[in-house]
Order: sequence, then C-alpha cells, then structure tokens
Amino acid sequence: MSNAQPVLSSVNLFVKDMPAALAFYRRLGLAIPEGFEGRPHVAIALSNGLTLELDTVELTRSYDIGWQEPAGGSRTVFQFLLPSRQAVDDLFADLTGAGYNGHLPPFDAFWGARYAVVDDPDGNFLGLTSRQDPERSGPVPGH
Repeated sequence: MSNAQPVLSSVNLFVKDMPAALAFYRRLGLAIPEGFEGRPHVAIALSNGLTLELDTVELTRSYDIGWQEPAGGSRTVFQFLLPSRQAVDDLFADLTGAGYNGHLPPFDAFWGARYAVVDDPDGNFLGLTSRQDPERSGPVPGH
C-alpha cells in the first residue's frame, strides 16, 4: 500500500436545475462561460486548483441507481474566501437581494473573520468568509 496522502481535487454537487445552479454560481463570482446550461455535467476550475463539479440529478441516477436525494438540511458548508470583511457583507446583500436564501447574516465570528452563509438553489450551504484577523478573535461560545 502506498503512503501517498489523498489530495482533495474536486467537490461535486448534484443539482436539480443546471441553469439555476449556473446562474447562482456566476452571481457568486465564479468564472463560468455561457452555453453550459443544457449540459448534465459542468466542471468549473477554481483559482486554487480545485474543481467544482455540477451534475444533474438525472445524470447521477444514470450511473448510481441507488442514489437518493438527501432529506433535511445540509451538513456541509462550502467556504468561499473573500478579499475583505466588507466583501462578505456586499456579496451577501447581492445574493439575498437577488432572491437567494440568506441562511446566516454576516457577523463578526469568534475566530476573527467576517462570516455569512447563503443557500444555493439546491440547499447547499455556502460560507462567505473574510480572512481571519487574530485581533478580532474571541472565546468560543459556550466554552
């Protein structure tokens, strides 16, 4: 057995409506060329080397006959680092102003970042975060 550590290379999201998902992620700020709306699979190269992959539910069911849509809320938050604390507030306002659900409004988090959460069209949680500022850190709530 190899001692090589696995490397996270992509995150794959299952989407009910590809055009709606692409519109959301474009509004989030990802560079996605036009013309992918009718495709069942879209791979979006991110600047940090990861790939965000979107697959339609129909495509997923074609190769995974046992796949079922999750019930209830998301247990995962996909974090998007923004260049400033103000950028967190601005992007949250833009997304919620466009009708997307604001799950958690921007606040100054105990770990020293400005932080907010929005839901994508499929209910995935997306964290919007600034860099951590140690001078703004505080105690962990409840500890």
